[in-house]
Amino acid sequence: MTETTGPTNEADDATRAAVLVDALTLAAALAGDEPPVLLDVRWALGRTDGHEQYLAGHLPGAVYVDLDAELAAPPSAAHGRHPLPDVAALEASARRWGVREGVAVVAYDASGGTSAARAWWLLRWAGVPDVRLLDGGLAAWTAAGLSLESGEVAPEPGDVVLTAGALPTIDADAAARWGQDGALLDARAGERYAGEVEPVDPQAGHIPGAVSAPTGENLTEDGAFLPADRLRERFRALGAAAGAPVAVYCGSGVTAAHEVAALASIGVEAALYPGSWSQWSNDETRPVATGR
Repeated sequence: MTETTGPTNEADDATRAAVLVDALTLAAALAGDEPPVLLDVRWALGRTDGHEQYLAGHLPGAVYVDLDAELAAPPSAAHGRHPLPDVAALEASARRWGVREGVAVVAYDASGGTSAARAWWLLRWAGVPDVRLLDGGLAAWTAAGLSLESGEVAPEPGDVVLTAGALPTIDADAAARWGQDGALLDARAGERYAGEVEPVDPQAGHIPGAVSAPTGENLTEDGAFLPADRLRERFRALGAAAGAPVAVYCGSGVTAAHEVAALASIGVEAALYPGSWSQWSNDETRPVATGR
């Protein structure tokens, strides 16, 4: 009997397909009898032109999602720059997007899924079972020779009912212990983790015990997720493997969702710290570590 040292390719494919969808598979689904709801979540720190980019060209039928207004509650020092939205407010937004019970959802952006993952995580957290990310985002769609459309899309209102808690989260107190109890991954750029720069939050550095795991390193040069074996190797080296307690934070809980998605694509469940560094660094009682 041959001993196996990891999941089969078939198992890898099935686990990945529950999180990610490629452009041609999505195009076929959109042409089917029950097309998925498409969410365009173009957003970047310091930019406010996501809606203008969407209007200029988006996937056919896609609805624009405002990350700041619809995927977060108002910012505060106590809760961070992108607190989790009230579930009733998220449900109202999801219905505006046309999300219906039993219908799949696909989110995308123009940055490798780093902002679309916030919609993926929130809807999964709120109990929507079939939510995926377009692997490679807008670039993968156009590279496959698929067309875009312009202008606003106003879908028929949906009927989805949301309930919080389907995905795990941790708070600041748990994050303070997590570096001792399991792997706490910091998804920000390495220079922010090290405390060499801090463009938006009041203190530079990282949560003591956290490991630097920049979100961008989940992706290939063309913005697609790394193959499963490379993701598994990467996270194993960071102490994040299946069966081990794993939690992730970033600046405000947005790109950390991308890391949770990358881990989910290889079968590793990770908790999200929604307040992330923007909450932690506003609390003067919390210790701050620096260096790489």
